[in-house]
Amino acid sequence: MNGWIRVCATSELLPGEFQVAFDGDTAIAVFNIDGELYAIEDVCTHDGGELAGGPIEGFSVECPRHGAKFDVRTGEALCAPAYLPTAKFPVAVDADAVWTRDDR
Repeated sequence: MNGWIRVCATSELLPGEFQVAFDGDTAIAVFNIDGELYAIEDVCTHDGGELAGGPIEGFSVECPRHGAKFDVRTGEALCAPAYLPTAKFPVAVDADAVWTRDDR
C-alpha cells in the first residue's frame, strides 16, 4: 500500500466507530457506517474544529462545537454554520487493516 497511511486494524473500527489518522499534517477521520468505510478531513469548514467525536446520525457527523453537519460519504456541508465541504478521501482494506491517503 505504497503512499497509503495505515489507520488501524479492521477489528478496531467496528460499525458506529471512527478512527483518526494523519497523512502529514492532514487529519483524516475514517467512519464505519453499517460496515461501509468513509474518510473525510477531520476539520469543520466553519471554524477549523475537529469533526471526529461528534454525534453521528445516518451518514452525517455533527461538529461538536457549533452544530454544522457533514455527509461522511461526500464531505458535503449539510447545514449552517458550515457552507463549504470538507475533503473526502479514499479508503482501502488490505491485510486486515484500514488504509487511507490524502489524494488531493
